[in-house]
Amino acid sequence: MKKSVLDIYLLLPIKQFIEKQSSVGLLLIFSAILAMIFANSPLAESYHSFWKQYIHIGFNDFVLRKNLLHWINDGLMSMFFFLVGLELKREILHGELSNLRDALLPIAAAIGGMVFPALIYFFFNGGTEAISGWGIPMATDIAFALGILYLLGDRIPLSLKVFLTAIAIVDDFGAVIVIALFYTANLSLMSLGVGAFFLVILLIANFLGIRNTLFYALMGIGGLWLAILLSGVHATIAAVLAAFTIPTSKKIDTTLFLRKVRLLSSRIRRIQNDPKIKGEHEKESITNTMEKFSSLTQDATPPLQRLEHALHPFVSFVVLPVFAFANAGVTIDATALGFFTSPVTLGIIFGLIFGKFLGIVILSRLMVFLKICKLPKAVEWEHIYGVGFLAAIGFTMSLFITELAFIDEDYLIQAKIGILSASLVAGIIGFFYLKKFTSSNRGKKTGSSAKTTQSKGPINKNIKTKPSFSE
Repeated sequence: MKKSVLDIYLLLPIKQFIEKQSSVGLLLIFSAILAMIFANSPLAESYHSFWKQYIHIGFNDFVLRKNLLHWINDGLMSMFFFLVGLELKREILHGELSNLRDALLPIAAAIGGMVFPALIYFFFNGGTEAISGWGIPMATDIAFALGILYLLGDRIPLSLKVFLTAIAIVDDFGAVIVIALFYTANLSLMSLGVGAFFLVILLIANFLGIRNTLFYALMGIGGLWLAILLSGVHATIAAVLAAFTIPTSKKIDTTLFLRKVRLLSSRIRRIQNDPKIKGEHEKESITNTMEKFSSLTQDATPPLQRLEHALHPFVSFVVLPVFAFANAGVTIDATALGFFTSPVTLGIIFGLIFGKFLGIVILSRLMVFLKICKLPKAVEWEHIYGVGFLAAIGFTMSLFITELAFIDEDYLIQAKIGILSASLVAGIIGFFYLKKFTSSNRGKKTGSSAKTTQSKGPINKNIKTKPSFSE
């Protein structure tokens, strides 16, 4: 009885929350708000000093010494980028980016959504020390943006959600390239050579058909990630490279899998119907057969897909909220209030809100006008305008690039103020714009369908309708 009550009142709501697409965005909002509360309370000093505590990992003369914030941004966030890499590979091979013609529209929109914000930021900060932050407004937070779309339910066509996902994936790929090329410290060629050695090992393992995920974890983390971390290139790049080496092939194909499933199902039925096998022997036999089911399912699932499904809940509900809580806390005092008019803050706000919107809309319009692409099924231009605003939510990736772009504390605060303000405004505008458009659009469709029904008249022309009172 206690177990059923626990399931109903505690476990079931948690499970339902995790399964909802909008939950990640809601949890990120909660984490950011909680960080702001701590950063603007009597606990502010404790909050900021906590992330500066150093953690040492290693032995003898080989020791990695970084503060907690760096371990979160370099270590935990590597898991996020590894997941991004897995999604990128899947989309390129089998998803929305596999067909170049279908992928051209979101690719063009994503490029516009990266170039325009960077140009606007450059307009505000060109020729100053703050120019290094040009990559901050380029990013889109897919968790937030998709979360808002899912809040609108079936008002939004599935093709629009796919379109926004494709934009965000290309956007993430662009962010990875920007981080690798422009936000890299002094390089250690020896460490890069070691990293290249482990990358070759992973690629050879993929070519030879090795599908053991533990092997890829050991080589990817203990070899590639560690070497890239020590090289000066940001460690998250190693996570993306490692993800691209994960195999997408299965040990057994679908036909063989189904045949073996039928054989195992028949074996379980025989065990249950055999009068000689009862009690503990029956349980043991069924358990052994079920273990073969589990092993069979694993053999029929590509390692990339297994890793993606295994990591997604942990990254979404642990890694990203912890990152948000560690990075979003900005203490707003009299000095910080003056930062709202600083070139950095204005560059990020205008870059995200106007740059993203203009870049996505203009490039999409251009591609359709030139007849290179066409809008996805059931998607109208008003939908694209809404996506232009939602893509301006740059929360996670923008905060991440901020930590790479700036060392000066004032610039860090100005950038975070700009990111939080722009993301909030863009999210509100995007949500209510799409809600209003989809509501009015539904009304028009309902009205037109009613008129069509009335105008059809009787199905059988020989049946006379009753005259109206006006006749």
